[in-house]
Amino acid sequence: MTFTALHRALGVAPGPLTDELLDAAVSGGVVEANDLDWKSELPPAKGLPQTDFPKDVAAMANSGGGVIVFGVRESQKAATERVDVGEFDEAYERSLRSAAITAISPPVFGLNVHRLGDEGNRAIVVEIPSSVDGPHLIYRNDYFGAPVRNDSDTVWMKERQIEAMYRARFDERRHATEALDNLFAEAAGGRSSGERAWLIAVAHPRVPRFRDRLTRDEARDVLSKTEGLALTYAGRGGVHPLESVDRHNPRPGLRRWVAVNTATGDRSTWKESWLSIHRDGSVTLAAAVGGHRMSSDGYFEGSQVQSAGLECGIADFMGLLRATAEATDNDEYDVRIGIEWTGEQPLTILTTDNFGQTFDGVSTPLHHYAPVETTVNAVEPALDYYWHVHDLALDCVNQGGVSNVRMIQPPERTDQQ
Repeated sequence: MTFTALHRALGVAPGPLTDELLDAAVSGGVVEANDLDWKSELPPAKGLPQTDFPKDVAAMANSGGGVIVFGVRESQKAATERVDVGEFDEAYERSLRSAAITAISPPVFGLNVHRLGDEGNRAIVVEIPSSVDGPHLIYRNDYFGAPVRNDSDTVWMKERQIEAMYRARFDERRHATEALDNLFAEAAGGRSSGERAWLIAVAHPRVPRFRDRLTRDEARDVLSKTEGLALTYAGRGGVHPLESVDRHNPRPGLRRWVAVNTATGDRSTWKESWLSIHRDGSVTLAAAVGGHRMSSDGYFEGSQVQSAGLECGIADFMGLLRATAEATDNDEYDVRIGIEWTGEQPLTILTTDNFGQTFDGVSTPLHHYAPVETTVNAVEPALDYYWHVHDLALDCVNQGGVSNVRMIQPPERTDQQ
């Protein structure tokens, strides 16, 4: 659910951003604020980076986020009437997003663009997310500045304000690292990493949107959607951790839901897995990936990890991340993926040849697997996210000397996509 400055000004609960909501704000004469800016016209599409649009977006991002509404006339900062903004197509929308990335440093990602009203009464609402990357700067020739909202006005930050925002950015990065450290240590704790290698994957939203705890049914729905996404990303050609957890009966944990392991007994522990969905939108996965079964009565060594199993684990985790982000209204996440192995033999990642035979001739023995970290927008377009899944899996197998991923094969991007 969305909660914007319009919802706040009207005192309504989180919900969709609708034309009726905008009509109510105009009828009520809602006044501009730190997180709300009325504009009667869209900026010209040509030369958009040189207009005030980047400055307005940067100011909102530097002030905790907000909305810019195009198509509302104001007087003394209060909304007075709707004004039709004219034609607005996908090319124009891409131009807005591009300007927020290319004309602002660091870029402002994750703009939500809402089209409201019918012909003669059309409005565009640009929703700017809160950012932990401030200060966002605007460059004009040889000069730069950091805009910020001051109630209903956009002003330029003073030196001390810029200094304080940089300090806040560095503090936030340290806290984000600590959050990942804690999640990773918790997910890895108590695993039999001396007997078999474990895939540990954790993700934490960069700006957690705290909300009511997901119900059991909502958590079950997230796990169901995860299954569909994981099979889209990696198919059924390997061992998926999702197949070894109770997806239909998540158990309560400390501010989280846990999909508990169902791979028990002497002949099943080789695929033991655990997943969790935290209240703040964080997700974790712990799955045994070493010592998988190679035949009806034979197993790989605990130090041997099949690349297909690694890819399936990453596909499951990234599917869980995307489904959870949608359910908890989160977007950008910090991600860490590692392999925990404390046995005596070096870790090796096994791949298959063109005939499907497993071999380790190209593997690089690893005495330590360095965790792979990245930041992803979990609600970006489906194909872009699919490629993020691919690139992350590629980084993970490359570390073991494997050149290519085999399971995760997204379609090629085109200009239309």
